[in-house]
Parts: sequence; structure tokens; C-alpha cells
Amino acid sequence: MLILSLRSAHRRRLAVGGLILLAVILYRRFNWHDMEPGTLRSRMVGLQADSPEFQLGGEVFRILGGSIHYFRVPREYWRDRLLKMKACGLNTLTTYVPWNLHEPERGTFNFKGNLDLEAYIKLAGELGLWVILRPGPYICAEWDLGGLPSWLYRDPAMQLRSTYKGFTQAVDAFFSQLLPRVVPLQYKKGGPIIAVQVENEYGSFAVDTEYMPYMKEALLSRGIEELLMTSDNVDGLKKGNVKGALATINLQKLRDLHLSHLDSSQPQKPKMVMEFWSGWFDTWGDLHHVFTAEDMASVVMEILQKGLSINLYMFHGGTNFGFMNGALEMHSYKSDVTSYDYDAPLSESGDYTAKYLLLREVFSKYHGESLPDVPALIPKMSYDASTVYQYMPLWEALQLAGEPFKSESPVNMENLPVNNGNGQSYGYTLYETTIPSGGTLHSNDKVRDRALVFVDSSFIGVLKYKHLELAVPEGKGNRKLSLLVENCGRVNYGKTLNNQRKGLVGDILLNGTPLKNFIIYSLDMKPRFMERLKYSRWKEVPDKPTVPGFFRGMLFVDGYPGDTFVKLPGWSKGVVFINGQNLGRYWSIGPQQTLYLPAPWLHTGINEVIVFEEQEAEKTIHFVNAPDLGMAVDVE
Repeated sequence: MLILSLRSAHRRRLAVGGLILLAVILYRRFNWHDMEPGTLRSRMVGLQADSPEFQLGGEVFRILGGSIHYFRVPREYWRDRLLKMKACGLNTLTTYVPWNLHEPERGTFNFKGNLDLEAYIKLAGELGLWVILRPGPYICAEWDLGGLPSWLYRDPAMQLRSTYKGFTQAVDAFFSQLLPRVVPLQYKKGGPIIAVQVENEYGSFAVDTEYMPYMKEALLSRGIEELLMTSDNVDGLKKGNVKGALATINLQKLRDLHLSHLDSSQPQKPKMVMEFWSGWFDTWGDLHHVFTAEDMASVVMEILQKGLSINLYMFHGGTNFGFMNGALEMHSYKSDVTSYDYDAPLSESGDYTAKYLLLREVFSKYHGESLPDVPALIPKMSYDASTVYQYMPLWEALQLAGEPFKSESPVNMENLPVNNGNGQSYGYTLYETTIPSGGTLHSNDKVRDRALVFVDSSFIGVLKYKHLELAVPEGKGNRKLSLLVENCGRVNYGKTLNNQRKGLVGDILLNGTPLKNFIIYSLDMKPRFMERLKYSRWKEVPDKPTVPGFFRGMLFVDGYPGDTFVKLPGWSKGVVFINGQNLGRYWSIGPQQTLYLPAPWLHTGINEVIVFEEQEAEKTIHFVNAPDLGMAVDVE
């Protein structure tokens, strides 16, 4: 009896053990959303797309992804944003790579600080997120020139996004620096990268049938061995794909034709929405675009119910700090605002929204265990307004801009002999010449993008798109004509990418005659210039200060800094710098009325505030605890 009891107990233990093993197998089989970089040991087989469902490590897998761009978020907040992504139920991070930040001058590369892509990818893996890398070289992204560096334009025959030799040589040089940094972070090498995108939305450009095969080979030949993907809207699917890459689709509302296009072009393959547009971007002079939380969640549920994988573009938009915003040029030119809030589930400053809460509920149903707790919010602070106490007119600051360039005819920004032969990429350029009389000044449609016009330093008007003509008052003798031209942002999408040179791109006419003999100042307002400005001789602010000009104030922080938002009521248009950091552009026409100021860029005590104002300055700068992105309108 004792022997029989022992045998029975042994059989029960074996049966229980078998059931536990079976449960584990079934859990792994059907709870595939919970697979994380740290949980998989075998890396022989990466993400596969050979059947209607993705497989990762030999197990069925669905991508629940979201986009956060490391270059739009202070590095100190990377962990916070990724933890909030994880807590929302997403398992995959997607990010673009901006070539124009990583190679600001030809042959000069930057992968440090806020541009440390390797650290960003490793952090994602450490936090349990897979990564889909979208390395460009073109990224769109409402980013200046879609991420392409402006020094490419120094070649007068340049053909972007083509197999033109001058372009492919530059891409090869960049990829030879970029890809060795990410190859060791691929899935099969133990890293979190499970897929890599070939270029971006090429079907909407499609000028060279050899370009996508070249781009594919540029990745493969440098060690990329994970699944390749392409990404296009429905109209670009046929022209944007390349053999050997999985085509994915970009959309905001799911239609039957989206699924039929994917089925017809690649039957029995996994379907993925690479960019589900969770909101939309804004342009100056327009309204703030929103996509209601309920409508957005409804589309997400539909996508998931139909068995598709999804990537939220954007999950967290961040900010177009500095001069890096892009622009649209469809029927007319419109530049993008500084905020890239995008009406995304996580706000520009990392706060939860109604969308986040709804999505967390939706995605929780696709996990076999509870989601992580949501991280605490970062405090938002109001600070005492700063009173402007010093200023410097632009005309006096010109001595800090370096030696001016003399030219018989106007020279566009990119061809100026500055920045080690790479030209000027961003900011303002001042063109000065002498005129013998008044009359009609005509831009000849050669102003890119907006010019403030002065005679003997007195403002007379603006030349810009569709505002081509200006009356110049009569005067005695020769007078100085000045045109302060702003690059408001290069177009980042569409067929006009090859025509985005900035500044004066041709002759300006006075009474029908081209103006000649220019003195040209490059005013890119880089850190070196701002440092010289900081230690120059400033003036007390008069009742009616001369503009354009630089205005200085102080922000006092008592205790540990918190995030805040800069508000400039009564000011017109310009740029804000805090402790030397370029927060971006402001413009009273809206919709955006505040600029996001992250706490890591502040310190306890006195912080320096410098505002470059073009036309109308006030005496105070405000710091509030909530953003104002303007009057809202539903995305059509």
C-alpha cells in the first residue's frame, strides 16, 4: 500500500508538472504580446513575415508600437517617456534618425548627448521594449527638409532621394557612420532592434526606380539582417515598396481599400499600420488640429480586431526645438509650429491625456498580465514674470556675426562661405545694399521665406510668398536697403524637395532693375554667436526700443526646477533662448501661444532669458504651468 501510495503521488506530481509545462507553452503561444527583450534567450530567428501573422523567435507576435523621437525629447526625459509607453501596453518603440542633426557639416558627425542613438535604443531594450528603426536618410516627420542636410544643396545639380552620384555618395558616408552603431543592437545579436525601415514614404516621391533597391543594399551591405519594411500611404504603396521588404501602410481611418491593397500586393503576409496618425501637426496661422480620443480609440480597436499590427504615430510628439521645424507646400507655403504635441496620447510635456487612458484600457486586453503602474507626472510650475532689463538692436549685434560676405548678386543661404564651406542651414540672413532712389521693390518671387525690409534701418514692410511687391519711399542720396530673410522651415514632404534653398535665391528688383553689390551677414544664432552676445555690451531698454533686437531678462527658480511654458503676450514674432538653449520660434498669429521649457534646461537660482524679437517687443516674459496650443479644430 505504501508503495502504491508513493507511485500515485509520483504520478500526480508528474501530471501536475505536465499541466504546468503545458500552461507555460500555451501562455507563450497565445500571450505573445508580452514577449520582451529580456525574456527571450534564443535569438537564432528574428521577426518573420512569412505567414499572415508575425513571428518573433518562432512564436506568433503582434507589434503594438508607438513613435517617440529621441531628438525631440530632452535626454533626461527619455526614460520617463519610455516607461509611460510601456505602462500604456505598447511593446515596440519606433524612431526616425535625423541625418541633418547627426551630420550638420559634411564629414562632421555627432552621436553624443541628446543624439546618442545607441543609448536610446539600449534604454528601450532595458525597459522591455522592442525597436523598429527608421534610419532614413529621408524621414519626413515635419522636420526641416525631411531630415536631409542642407549642405547637399551646395551641389547645383543635386537630385535628392535618387541615385544621383552626389546624393548616394553622401548617403553612403552617413550610413557608414550610422549603421555600425546600430548593427550590434539587432535582435539576432542580442539587441532590441527587430526591424529596419527602408527609406520612408518613397511612393509619394518616386522619381527613380533604382533608388529603393540602392537603399535596400545600403542597409544590407553594412550588416542589417533583421526584417526590412517600407512605409507608404495607400496611394504610394505600389511605387514605394522594394522586393524583399514588407510593405506597411500609413493612415488615420481604416478603409476596406487599405486592406485590399495590402492583400493584393503581398498575400498571406502580416498586415501592419506603420503610421496610425493619432493626431496631426499644426502650421503657423492655422488652428490647432485635434483628433478626438473616442474616434481615435475606435479606429485603434478596429485595426486590432482585424488582426493588424499597429504603430501609433505619434505616441509622444515632443518639440521642434531650435529652427528644426518643417513646412508644407501644397497650394501655398506654410511652416510648422515649434510644438510637435501632435494631439498625441502623451502630451508635448509628457502628461497623460484622455487618449492615453483609453488606449491603456484597449491594449490591456492584449496582455496576459496586468500592465505596469503609470509613472508619476513631472511637476509643472509657474514662475514670476521676467522683466526685460537689457537689449541690443540687431544692427549693433552684427559685429558678433563674423565677417560679412560681399557679392555682386544675392547668394542663397546654403551657398554662403560659412561653417567650414557648408553654408548656412538655419536662422536668418541679412542682405544689405545701397539704393539711389525710391520706387517699387519687387521680390521676383526670390525670397525664401520671409523678409523684413528696412531703409536706413527703418522698417518699411514685408516680402514673402504671395506678397511680392513693396513701395520704397523717396529720399535724398544713396540709402541703405536691408532685407532680413528668415528660413521659416524647409518643406519636408512632396515633390518640391529639390527646390528648398533659402535666403535670396535670385535677383531682387527695384523699379525693374536687379539690385547689385550686396553685403551679406549670416545670422544662424548658433551657440557660439549666443555666447558672444551674452558677454557683449548691452543697453538699458528704452520706452520704444529699436527692433529687430535682442532682449534680456532673468528667470529666478527657487528650489528644484519644474517644467514650465514661456508665454509672450504683446510680443510679435521671434525666437526664445534659455541659458543658451534655443526653445524655438514664437509668433503671435498662432495657433501656438506658449513654448515648452523642460526643467532639465533650468537650474536653481538665476536663469538667463534672451528673446530675439523681429517687430514688436514688450517689457515682460511670462512662465505659466500649462500649455496654450491655440483654438482647436477637428482633423478633417
